Amino acid sequence: MKVFGYFLASLAIALTVESHVVGNQKDAGKPHTRHEHPNLDWWETAVLYQIYPRSFMDSNADGIGDLKGITEKLPHLQDAGIHATWLSPIFSSPMKDFGYDISDFTNINSDYGNMEDFEQLLHEARRLNIRLILDFVPNHSSDQHEWFIKSESGDPDYLDYYVWRDAKMVDGVMHPPNNWLSVFHGPAWTWSENRQKYYLHQFAKEQPDLNFENPKVVEEMTNVLKFWLDKGVDGFRVDAINHLFEDQSFTDNPPNRDEYDPMDYNHFDTIYSKDLQKSYQQVYDWRKYLDNYAEEHGTDTKVLLTEAYTNITNTMKWYVSEDGTQKGAHFSFNFQLIMGLKTLPEQLNAADVKATIDEWLENMPEGFTANWVLGNHDRPRVASRFGPDLVDNMNILVQTLPGVAVTYYGEEIGMEDYRGISWEDTQDPQACGSNESVYQEYTRDPVRTPMQWDSSQNAGFSLSPTTWLPVHPDYPQNNLAQQKAAERSTYKLYKELVNLRVDHALEYGDFRSVALGSVFAYSRNVEGHESLVVVLNLGNSESTVDVSPILLESSYSEGTVEISVTKSIYKRDDVINLSSVSLPGYDGVILRVPSSATTLFVSVFSLLLVAVRFLLN
Repeated sequence: MKVFGYFLASLAIALTVESHVVGNQKDAGKPHTRHEHPNLDWWETAVLYQIYPRSFMDSNADGIGDLKGITEKLPHLQDAGIHATWLSPIFSSPMKDFGYDISDFTNINSDYGNMEDFEQLLHEARRLNIRLILDFVPNHSSDQHEWFIKSESGDPDYLDYYVWRDAKMVDGVMHPPNNWLSVFHGPAWTWSENRQKYYLHQFAKEQPDLNFENPKVVEEMTNVLKFWLDKGVDGFRVDAINHLFEDQSFTDNPPNRDEYDPMDYNHFDTIYSKDLQKSYQQVYDWRKYLDNYAEEHGTDTKVLLTEAYTNITNTMKWYVSEDGTQKGAHFSFNFQLIMGLKTLPEQLNAADVKATIDEWLENMPEGFTANWVLGNHDRPRVASRFGPDLVDNMNILVQTLPGVAVTYYGEEIGMEDYRGISWEDTQDPQACGSNESVYQEYTRDPVRTPMQWDSSQNAGFSLSPTTWLPVHPDYPQNNLAQQKAAERSTYKLYKELVNLRVDHALEYGDFRSVALGSVFAYSRNVEGHESLVVVLNLGNSESTVDVSPILLESSYSEGTVEISVTKSIYKRDDVINLSSVSLPGYDGVILRVPSSATTLFVSVFSLLLVAVRFLLN
């Protein structure tokens, strides 16, 4: 009878503890997480994978990536655990800015295929449970777009589709209307002999700015969204959104330095040509349109993502209006880890990383979702910016911070920029200027080289004798096939990280961080559940740190290795003292730490098993 009583008592305790743990699962995320409830939308913990179509996969041996090639390689995304992919522009374009100069917003560039190819891509993505997001470029069109041709010719129906201004006369000499500059250097105004006026282009002269003061233009671009939504896409990444509206006074932008280059965009405070309130309002209107579309058609959420290089105060306005009544972007791309960190490995330090991450989280409106970006088609790759030894650590960082993780194609295998592209091979007209030295300084070609699939010809990207950009010559040693076959590799680590994102601590956990010399450490905690502790040594020498202060509970002295970088001295299930974590240079680990509730449950359950054995004997 004593044994039976012991069994009943153990069972009661076990059930009580189990109830406590389940109850905490239901309540997870309330007091100290980023969500009020655990019902996350499909995009809130997604891994968003950016594909640069020209460089992903060539299916017809012309040396240029295409839609059929992307379709062929979608199983790679599925294998990696990717939730959604965003395609850089695939629309009809004369390619003066490689697709960001669009001549038809509702048609496919012939280099990439046709509409049937796109529909097949969308169908296959659906089959593999991968969401498809398109670039949306509303600020400007190509100068070869039908609208611009008609506007320049004086067609009354299109007269005000673009921003036209008379010349400013000074001593009988014509000058541009004001001092506004193009992001691509030089005046933002070009004279039209046909129209006898200047037109505005905040980027290349072949990219005239659309006039969003004209309701017809707003309607046209909203219809572009509807066209692709009707096709079945899951949302849009909106390009250069903060350039959408201009101050109608067309006042000169003031210089922001005592000495300045009148042709250098960065030497002016662009208060009259960028970041205007009307641009935010247009995003709020488009968000409402997408929400209504999803509701009326009974679809999942259609996401709106904004791209704006600006200060953090302006960036946060894309989330929600100042009075909180209008939602904007589901998130605005976070470039803090690209723009806010020093680029050389010896200059990177944990304090800067912590400050950069904290700044975003502290400024983000309450109840909204963060996102983390390390690279894109305009910025140097991680391996080239921070060094190959830090690729694994930076992938761990992006995949384990709260919110959406964004991956630029090739970062999952640690591809590097190819700085050896010659002047003769240049494909970046906006960076060429008039000489090779300008090209070498400003070109974006090195970050757009073909994906390195295997060690065959052209890294498996194309059967063509030549490719639109040369493949990085390191591809025989660094390619996806080689990394899949290796016992440990950056790609295998990447897959582990993506799979780990379904962990309760990463989905709902709070975030506590500390910078300890060269080591950046943080925890993701949910009360009543196991915590994850990430410890990354960003320096090249060994460091020993105490990470116990960042835990939600202080009663545990040890953690178990869940994941470690490719060249780590630690392996899975190694036990590490939390008050004395020793990491060689560039090492990094993710540790799993139990909670008191889970430990108590395991202990009581073990006790219950002992009681059962007594009864059976």
